[in-house]
Amino acid sequence: MTYAVSEIRSAARPRKRGLNKTAIEPWLYLSPAIVLLVVVLLVPLIIGISYSFRKFSAFKSEYVGLGQYQTMLSDAVLGQALINTLWWTVASLFFQFFLGLGLALLLDKPFVGRKVVQAVVFLPWAVPSFLSGLTWAWLFNPIIGPLPHWLFALGLKAEPTNVLSDPATAMWGPIVANIWFGIPFFAITLLAALKSIPSELHEAAAIDGASPWQRFTKVTLPFLAPTIVITVMLRTIWIATFADLIFVMTEGGPAGSTSTVPVYIYVSAFKSLDKGYASAVAVLLLVLLIAYAIGLIAIRRSLVRHV
Repeated sequence: MTYAVSEIRSAARPRKRGLNKTAIEPWLYLSPAIVLLVVVLLVPLIIGISYSFRKFSAFKSEYVGLGQYQTMLSDAVLGQALINTLWWTVASLFFQFFLGLGLALLLDKPFVGRKVVQAVVFLPWAVPSFLSGLTWAWLFNPIIGPLPHWLFALGLKAEPTNVLSDPATAMWGPIVANIWFGIPFFAITLLAALKSIPSELHEAAAIDGASPWQRFTKVTLPFLAPTIVITVMLRTIWIATFADLIFVMTEGGPAGSTSTVPVYIYVSAFKSLDKGYASAVAVLLLVLLIAYAIGLIAIRRSLVRHV
């Protein structure tokens, strides 16, 4: 009896060591990526959050606690920047999504020259955002660009003036540039999702007498819904934190009419040299985007559950 028990224990020991090795081995393979993520993402995040509790001057800094966050409550410029960010994000996302969805549906059908059209559609995504901003700023310039003259010829403007110089219309310049820049993202991702839908479902729906619109709403859209949610979430975060196009085209002007939160953060940190307040505003934007992402992820889970 004693011999049998000791034999069982000795047989169990190697298994325990093997189990520990099996549990540790994946983490060893992942360790380079984990170290990189900690160094590149987590450490700067912690440093940035710590800056939001300090007040920086030319030669020193001091701990102010929640003073920077209290200042934000009475900052009218930040309030306008939040409104501009909402306008910039919603307008850009709306047109990017629907135009990208239309292109994806078009490219999902066979036609002559489809490969050429795909290359042209996906081209804006490969252009650096800095170059896109410069190009669109030139296009809106009435001296060297055609767009103001086209708007004047169509009767949309009383004279061919620069859209970017008018506070009432300045935001539409970066929005148009961002729409052109971001359409390929939705076109690519939604086209890939369309390719994954079994063709038998559309054929069965057509045999049952479903119209094209019914096939789209009852077959295509439910399968696309999880992909739509995740792409909308990612693109919303990217647009809301995207300052390149706006800063290149308008630098937040005129009169702050195109100043979004990321632009305001940049100006506060590198022009006003107030890194503490810029960090506090960045933390506010981070919290808002995290709350938005959590809500959309919950929606996506419910959609996946019903598909």
